[in-house]
Amino acid sequence: MRRRAFGLRARVGLVLGGALVVASALGTAWWVGETRRAIGEEVEAASRVAEQWLNVLVAETLRDEADGPRRLMAHLRAVGRLRANQLEVVGPQGEPLYISPEPTYKAGRFAPAWFADLVSPALPLRRFDAGDRQLVLRPDTSRAALDAWDDLVAGLGWAGAALLLVAFASRVALNRALAPLGQIDAALARGAEGHFDRRLPSYRVAELDRLAASYNRLAERLDDSEARNVRLEQDQAFANALRERLTEERRLIARELHDELGQGIAAVRALSGAILQRCDDAPHIHGPAQAILAMTGQLQDGVRAILQRLRPAGAGGDGRLDVAVGDYCRQWATHHPQIRIDCDAARPDVPPGEAASVAVLRLLQESLTNVARHSQASAVEVRLRFDGDAIALDVRDNGRGLAQEAGRGRFGLAGMRERVAELHGELQLDTPLGGGLHVRVRLPQTRSFKESSDGLYA
Repeated sequence: MRRRAFGLRARVGLVLGGALVVASALGTAWWVGETRRAIGEEVEAASRVAEQWLNVLVAETLRDEADGPRRLMAHLRAVGRLRANQLEVVGPQGEPLYISPEPTYKAGRFAPAWFADLVSPALPLRRFDAGDRQLVLRPDTSRAALDAWDDLVAGLGWAGAALLLVAFASRVALNRALAPLGQIDAALARGAEGHFDRRLPSYRVAELDRLAASYNRLAERLDDSEARNVRLEQDQAFANALRERLTEERRLIARELHDELGQGIAAVRALSGAILQRCDDAPHIHGPAQAILAMTGQLQDGVRAILQRLRPAGAGGDGRLDVAVGDYCRQWATHHPQIRIDCDAARPDVPPGEAASVAVLRLLQESLTNVARHSQASAVEVRLRFDGDAIALDVRDNGRGLAQEAGRGRFGLAGMRERVAELHGELQLDTPLGGGLHVRVRLPQTRSFKESSDGLYA
């Protein structure tokens, strides 16, 4: 179980309370020692005065053995109570002949025994021989101990009142000193919820002002960052919407080219073929008809190439990226028969998203276009792999490599890098020791799922 944490007020209160308890204990110990010393000095001084007086009485008693004892007892009874002492007169057999009366000061009251023992020092008895009797002077600290007890009770009362006053004043002072922490905590809690619109004022305390200034700077930066993130999300949403719109427009253009221009070219090609079959005996017609047939074939190839570039990677066939890559490689091979192409496209376990598919096909098209135009290669290898959540495209040729052509800017590298950066991928161009160029593309695989009757989504 987690230990319950004490609040700052409780901690400060405990520290102040502990300090007061320690100070009170030390002060009490000092006061007890001083009181014990003062009682000892007071009683000792009174005992010495009484001792001098008794010495005089004893001397007079011993000079007059006949009447001295009577006068001694008369003097003692006349004096009565000696200050801070008890006087006893004991006979020859140890029988008590006289005991001084009880004190009248705070009569009937005594300090607690434990307290009296604590503050009363050990003082010796004084004995005086007066012929046939003996005088015993016994120090009595009960009145001084009672005075000390009364002073202690009164002092504790005033100390308790002072402690209550100090506790109240400390509570008020702590509440005022810690009041800014409530505002700081509220501001931090609001910031934790993603709202950084609150600013802390100046508290006229150096430490709190530094904390408030640091929080205000942090809140301003986070507020600015949040605003930039919102703008970035809006820009990305706009870019995605624009990309989807452009993709749709490309689909429409491709459909129109296929339906309108493609059908027209097919019709012209069919007519030229029919004319060519019927003009064997008309050489002046046979030549132009054959030229029209060849031209329509080139137009069909051109339209097919345009449709291939306009159509997204997953738009044709069964929507698979590996099929689209294989189709493009075969089409490219028909246009460049002098370059041998080896294409190996693995089938993904889960089809990637449309953005990644379009990017892969466009990067393949650009790479193969560069091979055909600039590399003077005789062979090219295309590999498409799916490694976890990444798409790996490798295009390797045996041509002149990158160094001879990089300065001329003919590879469209800027466009390729921009396309890869948009998807947070990696693009590497390597020149192997054996020559040629190796294009490495790694893209994160963003997957999209659509419901189908088979329970599979692509």
